[in-house]
Amino acid sequence: MDREYIKNYLEETVKIAETISVERLESCVQVIRELRRTGGRLFILGVGGSAANASHAVNDFRKIVGIEAYAPTDNVSELSARTNDEGWETTFAEWLKTSRLSERDVVMVLSVGGGSEHTSANIVNALKLARERKAKIISVVSRNGGYAKEVSDVCVLVPVVSEKRITPHAEGWQGVVWHLLVNAIDGAK
Repeated sequence: MDREYIKNYLEETVKIAETISVERLESCVQVIRELRRTGGRLFILGVGGSAANASHAVNDFRKIVGIEAYAPTDNVSELSARTNDEGWETTFAEWLKTSRLSERDVVMVLSVGGGSEHTSANIVNALKLARERKAKIISVVSRNGGYAKEVSDVCVLVPVVSEKRITPHAEGWQGVVWHLLVNAIDGAK
């Protein structure tokens, strides 16, 4: 039983690697490279496991690539105060307003579903603000990509290869993608 599960999981991972869009990944590299050239900031948004990925990605973009990068979920005091005082739906947008999000910046979304009117409203509202402020948007999402796919300048869609394992593949591939971006950009220094 365990061996079969492991074999299936790894085969699904290979299938994703064979079908994920190289062109979209290349476009992400170009957006981040331009961000570094112009001195803009990278804001990485995610909830749940994607919030943990956002935190790790912030570290890599800051330390390895030298980009000013932040994740609103890294400051649990502010996040919980905003949730308590203003509501979960506005936490990321209000945080981005305080950060003076502008057209020089990039918002990167790490999300399984990309947000909709029923889920991840804080991501949806942050993306609406990003569009208003003319910030670039990169998303790494799965399923149908949700709202993030609709409004992103570049959307990397992690293909669904198993209905049972959408979340683990999506969140695992977020790590693959940001590590790829960091190392592609760092290699271009």
